[in-house]
Amino acid sequence: MPEPMRTLSGTPRADGFRMPAEWEPHAQTWMLWPERPDNWRLGGKPAQAAFATVARAIARFEPVTVGVSAAQYENACVRLAGADIRVVELSSDDAWVRDTGPTFLVDDAGEVRGVDWTFNAWGGFAGGLYAPWNRDDQVARKILGIERCARYRTEGFVLEGGAIHVDGEGTLLTTEECLLNPNRNPHLSREEIEAVLAGHLAVERVIWLPQGLYNDETDGHVDNFCCFVRPGEVLLAWTDDPQDPNHPRCRAALEVLERVRDARGRALRVQRMPIPGPLHASAEECAGVDPAADSQPRDPSIRLAASYVNFLIVNGGIIAPAFDDPRDAEAEALLRQSFPGREVLMLPGREILLGGGNIHCITQQQPAARRR
Repeated sequence: MPEPMRTLSGTPRADGFRMPAEWEPHAQTWMLWPERPDNWRLGGKPAQAAFATVARAIARFEPVTVGVSAAQYENACVRLAGADIRVVELSSDDAWVRDTGPTFLVDDAGEVRGVDWTFNAWGGFAGGLYAPWNRDDQVARKILGIERCARYRTEGFVLEGGAIHVDGEGTLLTTEECLLNPNRNPHLSREEIEAVLAGHLAVERVIWLPQGLYNDETDGHVDNFCCFVRPGEVLLAWTDDPQDPNHPRCRAALEVLERVRDARGRALRVQRMPIPGPLHASAEECAGVDPAADSQPRDPSIRLAASYVNFLIVNGGIIAPAFDDPRDAEAEALLRQSFPGREVLMLPGREILLGGGNIHCITQQQPAARRR
């Protein structure tokens, strides 16, 4: 057992650690409680109800820990009571633990460690979504401290967890739109970024998709667009409508996915996941958000980046968003087909979408410690 909050030098790969695939066994899932009034409408109350529904659904399959501010602690305890959910006081700037929490790592001896990436609110002062973000940049450190996991800090290297997906066998998916954006790591080349990913996640092949979903305010996070369902197979958000601004993005990604090989030399099987909508926030929903100079605008004219790909794999289950859209049933059927043996739960995703993401964005899995 490592000593609590030991910050390590060197790289995880050199120490024998890797990022496991999301379908590998979990010890628990982490979440953060929403309350930011300039992002979540009506003081966050509708979002809190949606987050509680997600937390309770996950708790059917594995333990859940929710980090909550001191001001919201009692409220969260009441709303989450009765389920296998641990509530801990953990201050943050917003509720996107996929991006602010640690990327957990495992080794063959059964130890779990974590990477604490530098966080700059999706672009800092060059397109970032809010300021300040100093408490969010502390979230990974705090979680690793609570779990007594040793930590690797990438000081100066910016990455969000939603920007990557791995297959657990050496292959990583990402987008050029995000990781090559000058508001993340402008001092590094593509090859230098790949070297950081290889050293910290033990990946051997990085698959670069040109862009993510249209109007994704994270600058095209891959977890809202394309993900692994198993080694050698991916789900890609897709539209056949040539008038949809996502159409060229989907086709460009498909061209890459059909051409590349993964780290084991396999061609990829690509399943096409329909894109819902187009969906927009209503004027009433936008009016419930408190305007702030340093926050992104909420306006009915802005298309929401809705995606069924933004789901979470849990022990024995899939927790996925639904949008009261005609394509909900098709998405659910494809998830059942893609994950035989796992129970698929489709939960209302609109309220989370209004804040800029969905179920995968508000969760972070902690892998189980297993000796191999």
